[in-house]
Amino acid sequence: MPVPRILVFDLDGTLIDSSLDLCNSINAMLAHMGKPPLPTSVIASYIGDGAAMLVRRALGDPGDLDSGTPDDSTLRTAIDYFIAWYRIHKLDNTTTYPGVLASLEAIRARHPHILMAVLTNKPVGPSRELCRQLGLAPFFFQNYGGDSFPTKKPDPKGLETLITEANDLLTQRSEPALQPTEIVMIGDSDVDIITGRRCNTRTLGCTFGINPHALLAASPDILVHHAAEWPAALGL
Repeated sequence: MPVPRILVFDLDGTLIDSSLDLCNSINAMLAHMGKPPLPTSVIASYIGDGAAMLVRRALGDPGDLDSGTPDDSTLRTAIDYFIAWYRIHKLDNTTTYPGVLASLEAIRARHPHILMAVLTNKPVGPSRELCRQLGLAPFFFQNYGGDSFPTKKPDPKGLETLITEANDLLTQRSEPALQPTEIVMIGDSDVDIITGRRCNTRTLGCTFGINPHALLAASPDILVHHAAEWPAALGL
């Protein structure tokens, strides 16, 4: 396969281990709403489809905020409380996964022209702040979140936008446009793999993340068990 020219990373479960802070924030929201706490393993299984769906699932509501009742005052209160709590506590326990920074540095050193970006379903504000605080931001030409577009992953809009922006940068560098096989979507869940497939890109799955069972069911093109494996797995 061709050497990749753009790598698009998910955030939670791929670049950063944020599950404990997300779980603690959900339990703080549940306490505020007068509901009992949930085990962290249960909350972790709800992560991956954005803040609104995480809150809905924690409240036992299987609906979809994007197509459901966004004006529901109880749900809105719960979402707002969760987001406010998480903004304060998002770095209490969150770190990059072992090997992430070293792999990104190795890729940048050996292949300085490769473009890298973040595409997450987390709200874009916390995503960019976490990347700044954890030393990830300098590697990425763009960072889009779940509220950057009208739809979230696995809808392909975010990845399509990143591909368009990357091609604009490549044009400025007098380089040819990207081919689908030169684009890799990297993530820890089926959501990321489906997103990549909808844009006909290659996909790399990280089994060390939050949703390994869903990831394996989605059958990514490449599987790694540690972030240190990224350069070799990508042929870099």
